[in-house]
Amino acid sequence: MIYLLISILSSTAIFVLFKLLKKFNIDTLQVIVINYFIAFFCGFLYYDGEVNPSEIVQTSWFFAAVMLGFLFIAIFNVMALTAQKNGLSVASVSSKMSVIIPIVFGIIVFNESIGAQKIIGILIALVAVFLTSLKEKGNVVLKQSIYLPLILFFGSGTIDTSINYFAPDDQIPLFSATIFAMAALIGVLLLSFRALKTKNNLTLKAIPFGVTLGIVNYGSIHFLLMALRVENTESSTLFTVNHIAILALSTIIGLLFFKEQISIKNWIGIVLALIAILLVTLA
Repeated sequence: MIYLLISILSSTAIFVLFKLLKKFNIDTLQVIVINYFIAFFCGFLYYDGEVNPSEIVQTSWFFAAVMLGFLFIAIFNVMALTAQKNGLSVASVSSKMSVIIPIVFGIIVFNESIGAQKIIGILIALVAVFLTSLKEKGNVVLKQSIYLPLILFFGSGTIDTSINYFAPDDQIPLFSATIFAMAALIGVLLLSFRALKTKNNLTLKAIPFGVTLGIVNYGSIHFLLMALRVENTESSTLFTVNHIAILALSTIIGLLFFKEQISIKNWIGIVLALIAILLVTLA
């Protein structure tokens, strides 16, 4: 359970850092690219075995890691576009509702248990995600770019599912490092292309934020995978608890530290999230 707690806290820290980026007007893409390099080094340093690039390429999970590296960057950009064209609430709901994909995958592929209490808990969790994500000034309406929320939904769900399915039990740090390395390389290409067009050079204040984000970003993935590898742990239960706990905790932090407005619907969502966690974990 400690692994899951660290993963939830790390993921919530990512939310806090992104809020601070906006507050201090720091270039998000620069921070993201630095973050991927730091996350790569974290995985590299955490791995206690011998690192041989030629052997990594020959592993059964290498191409999956490459694919995930592309997805990390692509889905981040889709999330940004969704927020801009459809609204922040739509982006939040689409990404968090995607938890249904790894849940269904775990039940069907891994033959995980499914009972009435667990089903009720999962359904309550989805309602909790929806209500917690709603904002008073932004009704969840799919505008013209309806394909963006759909891509975000399936992309986010695919990332969660693939990380769990392809991660090797004995090489989690190396697997994570490879994903972040690919994302970092793609990020450098994007950053270089943008620099040529806009002459927007790297700013020093992006570095400490990128380093901090990289550490917590790596922790969110690494410890989630460690939690998934604990004996008798079911991914459908873990992903449900992970997603709604992050959303509820992030919402509360937004209220306490960033003075965000929380509606009655949001509070109902937080309460339902706690109920869902109890139902799913005790099922």
